[in-house]
Amino acid sequence: MNKSDPDLLTQASMDVSASISRKIRQIRGTIAVAESITSGSLSCHLGAAEASSEWFVGGVIGYSSEVKFSLLGVNRGPVITAACALQMAARVAKLTGAGLAVAVTGVGGPGPEENKPAGTVFIAVHSTAGSRVQEHHFEGSPSDVVKQTTLHALRMVETAVAELR
Repeated sequence: MNKSDPDLLTQASMDVSASISRKIRQIRGTIAVAESITSGSLSCHLGAAEASSEWFVGGVIGYSSEVKFSLLGVNRGPVITAACALQMAARVAKLTGAGLAVAVTGVGGPGPEENKPAGTVFIAVHSTAGSRVQEHHFEGSPSDVVKQTTLHALRMVETAVAELR
């Protein structure tokens, strides 16, 4: 897949969302999101998947640091970190009662933030099976970074759902 082709990235994200829907319904699980860098893209993809009202409970878009601190319980300080992503995922799971949560935070660009270059992204998944976080360094425009983040986050969710069985 050409990583710079936005249509292919979007189609891949839709395909993974459909797979998540099938798998999460088989185990009667629930999913929530805490989004920063993606500004709702994860929610849109999950919400558009088949029977999403049965398993997608919602989430929080915490684009500003203050929302991360006050609503998502993130420790004050830098927010483009693995620790922040993990805290966001754990808190949104608790807030919504979801069995699985995914969180994303990062720098879309075009310039750096918090001494991190554009394209730096942390994706965390929290579930009853445990928590994990990945650091990514995506290239391209801010829109490209959002699309790549969305796809990678959805793939992490897909893997985490399989582990809940």
